[in-house]
Amino acid sequence: MADTQQVDPKAEQKAERKAARLAERIGSFSKAHGGAEGQVAYIGERGARIVLVGEDGAWGDIVAPTYAIAEQAVLKAGITVHESFDGEFAAKVKTGPYEWSRMAGLQLGGPSNG
Repeated sequence: MADTQQVDPKAEQKAERKAARLAERIGSFSKAHGGAEGQVAYIGERGARIVLVGEDGAWGDIVAPTYAIAEQAVLKAGITVHESFDGEFAAKVKTGPYEWSRMAGLQLGGPSNG
């Protein structure tokens, strides 16, 4: 049988525009940090998280509405994409006092969440 799934051209255009905007943000991060690598992770109904790590160790993330849009964005941005966030890729992340205090939470005197 033939595939009967209809493609909505407007939805497709909207997804392309969203991917292009995300790619611009990824490109800006990459430029500001001497290059960047990333990893895309599915986060359920909320979409996909694109974790970025700059060559200088800075990191950040962007949430895309779907995994497909996230994949399209990293492809358009031209960054290296890793299958998982571990090993040499994870070791590139540099954390500072703020991150350590947030990770430790109240146990080590970090800021409270309340």
